[in-house]
Amino acid sequence: SDLRKQEERGELLQPLSFVLLVLCSVLLYFKVSLMDPGFVKAEEEAGKSEEQSMVTPQVPSNIKMRRCGYCMVKQPMRAKHCQLCQHCVRRYDHHCPWIENCVGERNHPLFIVYLSVQLVVLLWGGHAAWSGLYFEQSWDWLQHNILLLASFLLMVIFTIVVLLLLISHLYLISCNTTTWEFMSHHRISYLQHSESENPFDQGVILNLWRFFC
Repeated sequence: SDLRKQEERGELLQPLSFVLLVLCSVLLYFKVSLMDPGFVKAEEEAGKSEEQSMVTPQVPSNIKMRRCGYCMVKQPMRAKHCQLCQHCVRRYDHHCPWIENCVGERNHPLFIVYLSVQLVVLLWGGHAAWSGLYFEQSWDWLQHNILLLASFLLMVIFTIVVLLLLISHLYLISCNTTTWEFMSHHRISYLQHSESENPFDQGVILNLWRFFC
């Protein structure tokens, strides 16, 4: 009867929503970690996808597709070979140790969605842990609340990490650049020989639209 009363008052909606959000986060994690991030599998495939990729007139025409020295495929522009995955990845961003997979052309938007959902879960969980804490300056209180306190501190650390990661990715997306291009600008041929600092930047709105839509 207590459960029915809680249901009538709508008190079960909040924990149910939290569980569904956590489940969604777990499913997104497996989806992003197991999906193909955009591997360059064959020269024919690379040529076809390159024709369909974003073309910008500012990129110098003398920059040709180069052959990867590891997997021997012709790399489309913005692709990079990942030593851990042993594949060239289109629009390579980085290899994420959290998901044990590359973040590239195909799974980058979903990776951003995963980070957003994970951030909401952490903030919600942190709020729930904080609401269960009542501080007292006594050894008995610390013994009874050590696990809850440790959980809260752990969630705070992860929240900061995820928030910074999400902000940095959204900034790079708004500029239409990748983590690899941002960190290795001086070593990438199509950026070295470009007249502009970022030849792919088409304005914040269009950059976000083309990335997510």
